[in-house]
Amino acid sequence: KGPVVTDSGVQVCTVGLTKKKKCREAKERLTFLLILTTCLFSPIYKRSPDMTKSPMTKSEQLLRIDDHDFTMRPAFGGPPIPVGVDVQVESLDTISEVDMDFTMTLYLRHYWKDERLSFPSTNNQSMTFDSRLVKKIWVPDMFFVHSKRSFIHDTTTDNVMLRVYPDGNVLYSLRVTVTAMCNMDLSRFPLDTQTCSLEIESYAYTDDDLMLYWKKGNESLNTDDRISLSQFLIQKFHTTTKLAFYSSTGWYNRLYIHFTLRRHIFFFLLQTYFPATLMVMLSWVSFWIDRRAVPARVPLGITTVLTMSTIITGVNASMPRVSYIKAVDIYLWVSFVFVFLSVIEYAAVNYLSTVQERKERKLRERLPCTCGIGNPDEMMIDPQITGYGSMDANTTGNYGIPENGGRQERMLAQVALNDPQITNQVKPSRGYVNIWIDTHAIDKYSRVVFPGAYIFFNIIYWSIYL
Repeated sequence: KGPVVTDSGVQVCTVGLTKKKKCREAKERLTFLLILTTCLFSPIYKRSPDMTKSPMTKSEQLLRIDDHDFTMRPAFGGPPIPVGVDVQVESLDTISEVDMDFTMTLYLRHYWKDERLSFPSTNNQSMTFDSRLVKKIWVPDMFFVHSKRSFIHDTTTDNVMLRVYPDGNVLYSLRVTVTAMCNMDLSRFPLDTQTCSLEIESYAYTDDDLMLYWKKGNESLNTDDRISLSQFLIQKFHTTTKLAFYSSTGWYNRLYIHFTLRRHIFFFLLQTYFPATLMVMLSWVSFWIDRRAVPARVPLGITTVLTMSTIITGVNASMPRVSYIKAVDIYLWVSFVFVFLSVIEYAAVNYLSTVQERKERKLRERLPCTCGIGNPDEMMIDPQITGYGSMDANTTGNYGIPENGGRQERMLAQVALNDPQITNQVKPSRGYVNIWIDTHAIDKYSRVVFPGAYIFFNIIYWSIYL
């Protein structure tokens, strides 16, 4: 008999062992094909598409990002696009006299209208985005003129905000820290007032393409009331707008943020002015010390000179090497001159004292002994001769060693000038007496002249710079 075929299409062998074996293999092959077909066409085993890798999100579809060329500015070929700016100053971090710069952290906000970003809305609500969408649309290309370094904060994400309104108005906000140059005039340092400026400008678009302006005038600049600096008092902030010209590219709108700083003087009074004044006053102490006390007066003068040199060096170490004289330099160098003159004063006193002693020694050598003077004891105590009411007669022979300032030396000179025997042998001159008196007068006059001149200098100095 021939093979019998069932409804499923399986050929079944009904006769013979060999035919049964072939029929079993056919069944196994058919079962495998049925299982494979079920796996391939079953919906359970179909791979679903990755929705996170969709080429366009819903917001981008709403804003029609791919429908426009955002490499061009809005209304390209038409009038310049107005871009309003306002600034919120968060902090003034540092002011450096050495580097002539300042560091400021601020919120920089831009306002403009781009009709390409308009979208339909029933409740007129805006949409807010982060920095990811900023890279796909047109934004103003602002930069800080004369800046040394700047950066946008990125903790914990980029501090960038983009807000789009249904009518196409856009708000673009950044949190930026910038270090910019500040040309300081230190001629009145540390009694100075400095004005620094932060300048904002478009890098590529001239005033024919982009009109940059302060959105609300001076009210566009807001500051935190807690802003403070250790060395300066912030007096005021204000804004201005000017045009900047570049010979190769043209005219650009430039926005200015000006702020005025007045330096605190108290720190410098304690660290510079008071120590310098005390050193000058200390140098005056030598005027009251005996001129014969060389070990006392010389070290005092040298110490004050070296201390003033140290103060001057310390102040200049923290200042830029400017080519003009600062107010603090005038005060310190005048003080240094007063200290130096006090040392020179003692040198003059010591020199004149030496000259006088040599002349006195020559006079003693040419004077006869006291036995040649009639009744020397009486003569030494005679007020008409000596000018003193009383004097110990034992001191008359002590010509070369004065024990009470200049009284005995002056007395000896007067005795020598008034005695006829001595006058016949020696022809003294009034110059000898005047030399000794002038030597004493230097210290006496210095006690008045030095303080008076220094007080006068301080009056003039503080009346000019305060």
